[in-house]
Amino acid sequence: MTSVLVQGTPAGVEVTPESAGWDYVGFEALTLAAGERRRVVTGGRELLVVLLAGRCNVRSSRGEWERIGDRRSVFDGLPHAVYLPPSSELELESAGDGDAEVALCFAPAERGSDARCIGPEDVEVETRGHGSMERRIHNILMAGQPAERLLVTEVLTPAGHWSSYPPHKHDRDAPPAESLLEETYYHRLRPASGFALQRVYTADRGLDECVAVRDGDVVLVPRGYHTVSCPPGYELFYLNVMAGPRRAWEVANDPDHAWLLSGAVR
Repeated sequence: MTSVLVQGTPAGVEVTPESAGWDYVGFEALTLAAGERRRVVTGGRELLVVLLAGRCNVRSSRGEWERIGDRRSVFDGLPHAVYLPPSSELELESAGDGDAEVALCFAPAERGSDARCIGPEDVEVETRGHGSMERRIHNILMAGQPAERLLVTEVLTPAGHWSSYPPHKHDRDAPPAESLLEETYYHRLRPASGFALQRVYTADRGLDECVAVRDGDVVLVPRGYHTVSCPPGYELFYLNVMAGPRRAWEVANDPDHAWLLSGAVR
């Protein structure tokens, strides 16, 4: 175990502000067997429930959404999600014949926003990068969707491609150039026997770690530049959860590699 790698288990994986040693982001991935239920209380946090795979009933003090989710895996289509503000109580129940895989994304909040279901039609899809840097983005709860602090997106990276590339950071509250955001990367691979590489580093190399991530692992990005590489033969999915004192995604690219954005040969 390194300071940035949280290894997943068959039961799932969990990150709290206390376990990560930071202030904002909480994350949990879990699997509900057919008919299994899980109770969640948000307390002083806002929550985005993301259906990774399977179907789920979400019944809460703010509303009920039945049998949401229709993808077989994170690689098969766009997600369903449910946003809930602070002081909400909810019950998750697997609603299909098989398991439901669910991600819980938390950030501290006072008021939050309106409870709602976010369907595939609400997810903004974009292609970012070019050549071996190309990847597909599913913006679930970014600037186009209201929340108090949470920012959540999915990224699908083809085999042999780099992602979150060129390396970038968001560890200073210095608008409009950069925002301060903690971040988790929840990784899934297809086939699941594969691996990916992620590097997290600061300019002074006070933090400089490159870790091999397996299916179900989480990488913490408390500060510094970060980037991901997906080996040939494997597809990579990751779910990003970000939060900080100000809800804005403003990034600074590593100046040593920012020239790659122009596509010019150096």
